[in-house]
This record gives sequence, structure tokens and C-alpha cells, in this order.
Amino acid sequence: MKKILSLILCSVCCGVTTAQTYTLEQLKDSALQNNIAIRSARHSVDAAQQQRREAFTKYFPNISGTGLWFNANKGMAETTLNLAENMPPELGASLAQMLPAEALAALANPISISMMKNGTIAGVTAIQPVFAGGQIINGNKLAKVGEDVTRLQLQLSENEVEKTTEQYFWQIVSLQEKMKTVEAVEALLNDVAKDVDVAVRAGVAMRNDLLQVQLRQNDVASQKLKLQNGLSLVRLLLTQYCGLQDSVFTLNYSTEAASPVSLKQDHQQALASTAEYQLLGKQVEATSLQRKMEVGKNLPTVGVGAGYNYHNLLDNDHTFGMVFATVSVPISDWWGGSYAIKRKKIEQQKAEEQLADNAELLKIRMQKAWNDVEEAYQQILIAQRSIEQAEENLRLNRDFYRAGTSKMSDLLEAQLLYQQSCDKQTDAYADYQNKLLEYRQAVGQ
Repeated sequence: MKKILSLILCSVCCGVTTAQTYTLEQLKDSALQNNIAIRSARHSVDAAQQQRREAFTKYFPNISGTGLWFNANKGMAETTLNLAENMPPELGASLAQMLPAEALAALANPISISMMKNGTIAGVTAIQPVFAGGQIINGNKLAKVGEDVTRLQLQLSENEVEKTTEQYFWQIVSLQEKMKTVEAVEALLNDVAKDVDVAVRAGVAMRNDLLQVQLRQNDVASQKLKLQNGLSLVRLLLTQYCGLQDSVFTLNYSTEAASPVSLKQDHQQALASTAEYQLLGKQVEATSLQRKMEVGKNLPTVGVGAGYNYHNLLDNDHTFGMVFATVSVPISDWWGGSYAIKRKKIEQQKAEEQLADNAELLKIRMQKAWNDVEEAYQQILIAQRSIEQAEENLRLNRDFYRAGTSKMSDLLEAQLLYQQSCDKQTDAYADYQNKLLEYRQAVGQ
């Protein structure tokens, strides 16, 4: 019997599923791992790393191998030799005494020579750049700047993902808190409806009072339905955005709002830590390097090299090694190059001016974000005072109605004011949390 009860309890416990509980930080981490925009930004960082490594290879020798085999319809080097014409008279007199007449007659005939009708050529060459006008050094620096830019863009993408996740989070919190308020109002109206129904039956209250309560109950039921649908939709959005497995979950949060005074930063000092300002600085650095590279294109390039070659052009295998130096001096390119350098200099100046101008705009954005934080916090304090006043107003009107010195419409209006005060506090708290995030991101935290 005990075994049977144990099996039944085990099956019941296994059939019960508990909803997963998430904190805001857990949801942010999940969104950063699963969001497509973040994955795309990380791919850009990886590509920039490969580009930087590619630029680093330019410091090393450029090794190349060549090979050629050919077979022509006739020799590429052909000539005719006439020994008699090119022979000095003294040599001719000596040969006339030494050689027979037939041999002397053969020397008088022209001889045709044909070479290199077919053959094979192969070689390996290594060239080490010695001076390239700073193009290699500046190219590597520019690749490093490009990598830094992609990392900063990744940070901005992460900020946007965190912002969206937090907005969904506090939207759910706001809807849940409003649902609690609606349920509390629903319970209050149920109590009032019972009291009014008893009073109507006793003949001490008009049926119109009961109808007003019932109409208000219908209105609250409609609000509750809208809240349920809205909550379900936002849960689905957060589930998709964060890559969660199930939309049935609970959130771990606190509704206490601490004073933001300790969070304020020195905006001038915080400027350098913001991703937007650093991106502007990288733009200035990039245009400076591009100008230097443009200058380098118009400077001489020097390289040294070594090679090992083989050929059989003269019908025998021949190998040889060699060392060499190359110097390339652009001459006519300076005409167009001088204008290109001026253009790059103008682009650098433009980037520097944008940096100075946008730095001021970023500080203004920080100040506005801080003003929004202070305003949101004050809205919470006002909403808290409104709730206290609305609670007292509701209590008094309920007592007055029971005493017969107040109308039902006054009681229902007091209840509505109480609900609106609770909803305002909920919205103010969610807005305060979003404004805090915006300020932290604005100051580079």
C-alpha cells in the first residue's frame, strides 16, 4: 500500500511543472547570446580580426614561383653566320695553307643557326619590402582601427539589445502590477456589491446604486481582459527576443525606487568612455592614417630579393641563383596624387570638426538623460502621495456611503481615482527604470 501511494505521489509531482523565474540580468544575458543583431555584430568583429591579420602578413617577404614550357614552330633565336666575311685576312691566309680546298670552300658558304625552339623555364623569387612609403605600417594601423570600430559597434548593438530587453521586462512588470490593482479593485467592488445588494433588499438603498456598481464591475472585467491579452503578447515578444524556451515564466523584481543622486556622473569626464565618442575618435584616426597612406603611394618603394632559377633553353639543364634590389619611383603620379592628398586632408579636418561638434551634443544628451531620471523619480514620489490620498478618500467615501451621507457615484469615483493613482505609480516606476538605463548608457556605463 505504501509503495502504491509513493508511486501515485511521484507521478503527481512529475506531472506538475514549475515556471522558470528570471531576473533582469539573466534575460539580458540570454538576449545577448541569442539576438541576431548581436551575432551579426560579432561576425563583423571576427572579419575585422582576419583583416588585421591579413595586413600583418605584408611585413613578410612576398614569395612567388613561376614555370613555363613552350614548343615553337621554329627557333625563337635564328641567325646566319658567314665566316668568310668576318674572318681576318691573316687567319684566312693561315687556314689556306693548313686546310684542303674542299674545307676552304665550305667556310665560304653561310651557316644558318636556330635556337630555343622548345624549352622549360622555372624559378622561385622572394622579395622583402624595405621601404613602401609607410603604406604597410599605416595599413596595419588602419586595420587595427577597423577592428576597434567593429568592437565599438558591437557595444552599441549590445546597448540596444539591453535597452529593448529592459523595456519588455518593465512593460511586463507594469502590466502585472496593474493586474494586481485591478484584482484588488475587483475584490473591493465585490464587497461593495454585496453591501448594496443587502441594502437594496432591505429597502434602504436604491436599485440604481447596485446597477452603478455592476456597470463598474463590467468595466473592470473589460480592463482585466485587456491586461491579460497585453501581458500574453509582451511575454511572447520577450520570449522570442531573448531566445527562451517557454513563454510561461515569472520575473524576479523589486518595486522599490532608490534615489538616483549617487548615480550622477561628471559628464565631461564620462564623455571619453562612451562608445559614440570613441567611434568619432576612431573616425579621426582613420582619416589621418588614410592621408598618410595616400602620401605613401607617391613615395619611392624599395625592396630586396633573392631567386633561384632553372632553364634548358640551350638543350642542357642550367640552374642559377641571384640577389637583386628594386626601386620604384612614381613620377607622373605626383600630379594626381597631390590632389588626392589634399582631399584626404580635408576629410580629416571634417572628421575632427564632427568630433568637436558631436562631443557637445553627447554632453547635452547626458544632461537630458539625467533630467529625465530626476523627473521620473519625482513622478514616483508624487504617485506615492497620490495613492495615500486616494486610499484615504476611498475609505472616507465608503464610510460616508454606509452612513447614508454620500452617493454611490461618489464612492465609485473615489474607487476610480484610487485605481488611476496605482496605475500612475506603476507606470512611473517602469519609466524610472528605463530612464536609469538610458542615463547609464549615455555616460558609458
